[in-house]
Amino acid sequence: MQMQLIRIWNPINYLERNLMIDVILDTLLDVVKLLPFLFLTYLAMEYLEHKTGDKAELLVKKAGRFGPVIGGVLGIVPQCGFSAAASNLYAGRVISLGTLMAIYLSTSDEMLPILISEQVSFWLIVKILLAKAVIGMVAGLIIDFLLRKKGLEQHEHIHDICEHEHCHCEKGIFRSALSHTAQITFFILIITFALNLILYFVGEDALANLILSKPVVGPLLASLVGLIPNCAGSVVITQLYLEKVIGIGSAMAGLLTGSGVGLLVLFRVNHNRKENLRILGLLYGIGVLAGIVIELFL
Repeated sequence: MQMQLIRIWNPINYLERNLMIDVILDTLLDVVKLLPFLFLTYLAMEYLEHKTGDKAELLVKKAGRFGPVIGGVLGIVPQCGFSAAASNLYAGRVISLGTLMAIYLSTSDEMLPILISEQVSFWLIVKILLAKAVIGMVAGLIIDFLLRKKGLEQHEHIHDICEHEHCHCEKGIFRSALSHTAQITFFILIITFALNLILYFVGEDALANLILSKPVVGPLLASLVGLIPNCAGSVVITQLYLEKVIGIGSAMAGLLTGSGVGLLVLFRVNHNRKENLRILGLLYGIGVLAGIVIELFL
């Protein structure tokens, strides 16, 4: 009896071990191919931020009613601390709510280096960035217009701003790029491994149909993932999109709400908790609405 059980279970265990080895090898191979592209992209980003970071903040401060337009454009520039800086500026009422929202919605966070490292079409990257910028600008301008109409326009009180450093520029651009690459590689490794496991056991078609067949549910869930206040959210959304698990509408919903550490900083420096929750809800609502519209018409 015992020998029969051994004969039955050994082939199953052998297949399971081989399957797990295949999943691990596929995951490592996928991630290793990305490393040089990720590092070079982060090196370029760190150089860009080191040269333009302070100028970008100054430009947003002086933009006035055109703040959402400037914020939407500058938000797509890959700068690790721009959404955090925007939260600080909003807490001091140096920038408007519309400008803050435009920056949050257009912030590319970790999406851009992943798309570049995966050698995605240049024009697709441009379209995604432009869509985020335009949605951010339009939403920001509408928000500021409604606030002015209600007489709720904000005024500066710079002395309330708390400065928080969230980048690693003091380490030098090379070490900072290396640090970013290591952190994102870890996230991608975990997410790719989880995705490969799911795809092996569930099947890519079954998983895609499960999400893509529900056009409203996809953006609702993706926007929640995007709200994760670090790079994990945008990494997850981008990887799911590249694996064709979610469509462009759901991907845009998650990428629009993905504002990096901006929300985390906002809750720390802006002491009005109810206002912070309203901003969180507004960001989520815009992301979901935009995602649903994109899924319906594209």
